[in-house]
Amino acid sequence: MSDYFTAIFLGIVEGLTEFIPVSSTGHLILATELSGADPQEWAMFNVVIQLGAILAVVYQYWGTFWGAGMGVLRGEREGLLFARNLILAFLPSAILGLMLHEQFEAMLGNPQIVPWTLILGGIAILGIERWSKPEGEHGVADLPIVTVLGVGLAQCLAMVPGVSRSGATIMGALAMGVNRKTAAEFSFFLAVPTMIGASGLEIATKYDTLMAGGARVGWDDIALGFVVSFVVALLVIRAFVAFVGRSGFAPFAWYRILAGSAVLAWFALG
Repeated sequence: MSDYFTAIFLGIVEGLTEFIPVSSTGHLILATELSGADPQEWAMFNVVIQLGAILAVVYQYWGTFWGAGMGVLRGEREGLLFARNLILAFLPSAILGLMLHEQFEAMLGNPQIVPWTLILGGIAILGIERWSKPEGEHGVADLPIVTVLGVGLAQCLAMVPGVSRSGATIMGALAMGVNRKTAAEFSFFLAVPTMIGASGLEIATKYDTLMAGGARVGWDDIALGFVVSFVVALLVIRAFVAFVGRSGFAPFAWYRILAGSAVLAWFALG
């Protein structure tokens, strides 16, 4: 598979999986393996193209972000609470990511972890869907600090490949009584600072190699994957909230269990 086809393929995988609870990182690791590409050479690409998916959130919810930003500048209560909740939920993963960056980066090159986390995550989603008790309708700005910090701690689990950042944050919110719509939207919003931080750290640590031309995967490949992931993610975001409102998260849980089992069989067959 040529580098451009690999970039398009991985961009599609990223866009499809970033905002649904199936683990975009886990799928990118497996997709890289399936394409025959070197996981180490494409590790930075797989992190940076997530910014394309994040841009899709900003585009889709531009009115919400703009309103919150203006609210902060004017000192309005709702805007300040929205910003506070986003910052507090972001901090746990930011601190842990900086402390253990090298350890988590090493796990990104190990596809053997992914099927087990896919299966265990699927079982966890089924359990939380069954026993969670949403406490009524409320928006992101209305979430209490305890709930926000709980979601932030849940997001830390997503540093393990296959766990799913969106899955961890949405299920963490559901487990703490947040309704499905707000849980999904909070996960979308929280992805913006989280993935900007992760991609920025990755670029900073590998910038010299890229600029020196020492990397197999260059800026043109990254740009192509970025655009593809943006377009695909935008389509997914627009359909996801409506889908979970009708069907819940159980379909994603069963997909995770089946996909993880299939990957284990694939590894067993060599």
